[in-house]
Amino acid sequence: MTSPNTTQGAADPIQSYLDKGLRNYWYPVAPSWQVGDAPIGITRLGDQIVLWRDKEGKVRALEDRCPHRGARLSLGWNLGGSVACWYHGIEVDGGGTVVKVPAVSNCPLEGQQCVKSYPVEEHAGAIFLWFGDDAHKEPAPLKLPDELVGDEYANFVCMSNWKCNYQYAIDNVMDPMHGAYLHATSHSMAEGDKQADMRVRKTETGLMFEKIGQRDVNFDWVELGETGALWMRLAIPYQKKFGPGGSFGIVGFAVPVDENNCQVYFWRARKVSGWQRDAWRFLYRNRLEGLHWAVLEQDRYVLESMAPNAREHEFLYQHDVGVTRVRRMLRQRAQQHFAELDAYREQAAGAASATSATGHSHA
Repeated sequence: MTSPNTTQGAADPIQSYLDKGLRNYWYPVAPSWQVGDAPIGITRLGDQIVLWRDKEGKVRALEDRCPHRGARLSLGWNLGGSVACWYHGIEVDGGGTVVKVPAVSNCPLEGQQCVKSYPVEEHAGAIFLWFGDDAHKEPAPLKLPDELVGDEYANFVCMSNWKCNYQYAIDNVMDPMHGAYLHATSHSMAEGDKQADMRVRKTETGLMFEKIGQRDVNFDWVELGETGALWMRLAIPYQKKFGPGGSFGIVGFAVPVDENNCQVYFWRARKVSGWQRDAWRFLYRNRLEGLHWAVLEQDRYVLESMAPNAREHEFLYQHDVGVTRVRRMLRQRAQQHFAELDAYREQAAGAASATSATGHSHA
């Protein structure tokens, strides 16, 4: 599966940047259970990263590269606050500083910050990293939807690896109309009209794309939000036999791995308390989880089977207003990234030039 507009992206730096993944957001990069004592290596937004837990259980994240010879730190040992390279035993702490070079005394590498580190937060059973550029090294506050962090909600996280660019995954979620067709035999999406007019409206954190005149019947609306992270939220109505009734919430993230692969995270959430929470969690594990995986697999199969460079040959219509609006928004964010990064570099160059001139005048 190719990335969107591969041919066009070669001549379009904005699209090429988008294909690799938007920076200056928090992204979930692994379910919490995946990171234990041993370091693990992952690739997200094209970056190769090592994750491990320190003695307090806090997740640490570094560029997966030993500063000595470039060996993978993820192949090494967890020493608690630091990780040791398997190749020559060089120890790098969670901030990217070399703390020990055991093979030689008084090595000039010791004490130097040689490896990029990533800010880390852990929420709702997943590990989030901040992917900031040089102009945004300090992370923005991460504010997640209530379904993930509110005490009144119970949720389960589901992660899947898809062989397609993350932009296809975003397009898929921003397209409520496909539910009545692709998922027509689903236990939760078999109802509702197969024809609808759609509209976009603004929200405090982004936008809502919805069917006009049909609510809580099928996959009838989707919300996109920007709150330090880029997330999507929707709701599916459920019958009483599947739990306490009411809507079943889903919060999703499309995480770039590289130009041709992504991870999708979908939290399935329900607003329940007391004995109903325990009953619903039991029902989910025993009745619903397998059904939900079947729906997710339908999405994966279609997206991985798309024609090469599918976006170059599209004929979009009214149902695709939400898709085009979000595509335009993402492109605007990419343009903003380039403008802010250029301004930062100009400012840094000016400061360096002023420092140099001051030094010469004192000389």
